[in-house]
Amino acid sequence: MRKLFITFSLLLVTFLAAPGVSAEPKITFDKTTHNYGTFSEKTPIQKCVFTFTNTGDQPLVINSAVASCGCTVPKYTKSPIKPGETGTINVTYNGKGKFSGHFKKTITVRSNGTPEMVRLYIEGDMEEAK
Repeated sequence: MRKLFITFSLLLVTFLAAPGVSAEPKITFDKTTHNYGTFSEKTPIQKCVFTFTNTGDQPLVINSAVASCGCTVPKYTKSPIKPGETGTINVTYNGKGKFSGHFKKTITVRSNGTPEMVRLYIEGDMEEAK
């Protein structure tokens, strides 16, 4: 009886300690930073696109994409992204009424994937109109 108990205990510990296979979505971006370079104050609106892929095993849902200030507006794919498919986050920067010079802004993306939070960055140099 004692041998049976020890054998059963060892089997139980082995199964509990074995790593489980967990199916989950995973978000992978093609890039996390976009540099607009130098542009004139005469064309203050600049746009870029961040593309991501669901490299996981379950549908990926973007819960939010929030910019660090009101001059940056992100728009993102709202529908679930199936494994292997791609989605986009379109970012518009509006420098109208802002001081010329270098800027760097952050877009915080939250999803049901791994990682749950990703930070995207945009930056550039707006020159004074002459």
